[in-house]
Amino acid sequence: MTLDRAVLAFAGIMILLSVVLTMWVSPLFIWFTVFIGLNMLQSAFTGFCPAAFLFRKLGVKSGTAF
Repeated sequence: MTLDRAVLAFAGIMILLSVVLTMWVSPLFIWFTVFIGLNMLQSAFTGFCPAAFLFRKLGVKSGTAF
């Protein structure tokens, strides 16, 4: 798995997790979804992604985007 796919999979899992937490735990978890969305948006413009940095440190091979 490349770094790009790992980041996209991680983002998808976090979004689904935040939706589940919002539905079954507390509506305030919607802010977790907002945080994820804002992080993805800033990553699109700046090229910096904390998840990509973490996965790179864990040894995931680079892709084309990160």
